Amino acid sequence: MSMNTLCELARNSVEKFPSKIAFSMFEGEEMTYAEVGRRMARVQEILTGAGLRPGDKVALLSSNMPNWGVCYFAVTSAGMIVVPILPDFSGEELDMIIEHSEAKALLVSDKLFTKLSRATITRLNVVMRTKNLGVIAQRVRGEGATAEPKPDDLAVIIYTSGTTSKPKGVMLTHRALCGQVDMSAGIFPVSGDDTFLSVLPLSHTYECSIGMIYPFSMGARVVYLDRPPTASALMPALRSVRPTVMLIVPLIIEKIYRYQVLAKFNSTAFWRTLCKVGFTRRYLHRVAGKKLMKLFGRRLRFLGIGGAKLDSGAERFLMEARIPYAIGYGLTETAPLLAGAAPAQVRLGSTGPAAPGVKLRLENINPETRQGEIVALSPSVMVGYYKNPEATKEAFTADGWFRTGDLGEFDKDGWLYIKGRLKNMIVGPGGENIYPEDIESVLNSHVCIADSIVTEHEGRLVALVHFNRAEIEAMIDDWREEWASKKEALEAKTEQLKKEIMEFVNAKVNRFSRISEVVEEKEDFVKTPTHKIKRFLYNRKNTSDAPAPEGKTETKKTSLR
Repeated sequence: MSMNTLCELARNSVEKFPSKIAFSMFEGEEMTYAEVGRRMARVQEILTGAGLRPGDKVALLSSNMPNWGVCYFAVTSAGMIVVPILPDFSGEELDMIIEHSEAKALLVSDKLFTKLSRATITRLNVVMRTKNLGVIAQRVRGEGATAEPKPDDLAVIIYTSGTTSKPKGVMLTHRALCGQVDMSAGIFPVSGDDTFLSVLPLSHTYECSIGMIYPFSMGARVVYLDRPPTASALMPALRSVRPTVMLIVPLIIEKIYRYQVLAKFNSTAFWRTLCKVGFTRRYLHRVAGKKLMKLFGRRLRFLGIGGAKLDSGAERFLMEARIPYAIGYGLTETAPLLAGAAPAQVRLGSTGPAAPGVKLRLENINPETRQGEIVALSPSVMVGYYKNPEATKEAFTADGWFRTGDLGEFDKDGWLYIKGRLKNMIVGPGGENIYPEDIESVLNSHVCIADSIVTEHEGRLVALVHFNRAEIEAMIDDWREEWASKKEALEAKTEQLKKEIMEFVNAKVNRFSRISEVVEEKEDFVKTPTHKIKRFLYNRKNTSDAPAPEGKTETKKTSLR
């Protein structure tokens, strides 16, 4: 049965699955669906007691926990508008978002509370602690009210963490968010027997819509980690929870592939030779896949990957290892799903066909490459950007389709292949379209590279790389006695690696995508709260005008020769 509001969805699940576990912390509290309903009422009582009414905004700034979902459903079911905020925004950005959204209340976890200014806290009607739903501060006492929301009422404002601009508030309706349930079910059905392990921030639309709202609507259980998903935190959780469904970003699986699989196969000439033979490589990947499935608890049915481009080598491993993975495509502005496929249907390099109910087409198609900007018509598209009519107008075509800003192409069966961001595309000297993401995918497959971006400088392609220092140090252990110090050995190995990386990349890309120089970025790249590199800080097209990365000196900009 389709739901049209989050209030209807929450009420239906609380009544239908009262004794089932809805949310739990790994090695912590468990919360039934009935308890979710009771706690929702408690949150609504506090908000109305602070004078809040339907249409008022409530900021939700919290780490993942069972009460995150309680607060989300409590606010939206009351006819109020929730503003989930990514925890990784700076304190200044958090203050700005809360002020810009005109939030009257704040639901916050303990550690994130300390990032906010006193001025922000004192402006709010009430501040609640998500851990125990207690009141931290209350400035206003009055009789508020709740109301049953309508499908086209605004439910959520989500501030994006764009790589090229200040955050924009994406406005999503109840209908848009509930539509994600039908889309998800049309691609991969889940039931009350499923267990989700949640490792991504719930304030990210991807995790919230598909990893929280969807399983809650079906009576499934979601387990949360109380720490970042590092190997030491993730391994015991996987063994204990044995999830059937898990959503991740490419970085997680790429690390597993790079350091557990690729490192082994590149460790000796013998292994490297074996992996060059297709049959042998597939066999070895299959063996590694069985070990990985055991690590995941042997019950995994769906490993959803989204949020960024997946390294092609890592995807080929997943396919040959027979891991039940699928790559979805979407944006915050579309709540987020636009395209996807079930694990049994995946095609290498594709995000699958348009999701049920979604229409996709290409605009401004290059006749030679058959690629163009992806535009979408979806029941889950945003109303617009909050208090930003100019950006809203630019986001839509004349006939009302949403401009994704992504370049893509379709195969003869209608399966979508993402090529990169339109704003990131580099035009070569002969008019060729060069996608830095494709080159970066090759760069990041190198065991010694932790992260990279490709930029243009005076008509040349330059790779900025942040090395994995631990890997390089391991390499110099056997021959550093030839140098006066470990530092000298490290510098020598780094210079040698730059040459090797150029050869490594240029042998794998087309002629006009070959890089001319490798430049080391010794510090971590500055990233958005969703861990994407802020490209505009490293744009070398106009080095004299480009801003220096945060925390880095102006001399850093002259590192290109």
